[in-house]
Amino acid sequence: MTDILDVGRVAALNDILRRSLSGGTLVLTAGIVALGRERQQVILDAVAAFDGFEPDNDPYGERDFGALEAAGERVFFKIDCFDRSGRFASPDPADTSVTTRVLTVMLVGEY
Repeated sequence: MTDILDVGRVAALNDILRRSLSGGTLVLTAGIVALGRERQQVILDAVAAFDGFEPDNDPYGERDFGALEAAGERVFFKIDCFDRSGRFASPDPADTSVTTRVLTVMLVGEY
């Protein structure tokens, strides 16, 4: 990772993925898949609309984690930034040419 990280750009890229499901990969855990398409859509809409970023859940300002309630379920989402191989952390999460973003959505009980 670089010594200087453009946190504003990382947050913006994370927001794009969270809101539009573009610029990365979406992973739904088995618990979310088991809820069916209709409830999955309600949950994804809630993730897209989430704006409860605070120091407790977003200490670095990257807008990469949230906990919410949707479709009658407690849900976590997390955005991770990997290198292009998907094996290691990205050397620079602000640089899309070296970063693969992954948005994982899970039931709290699956954590």
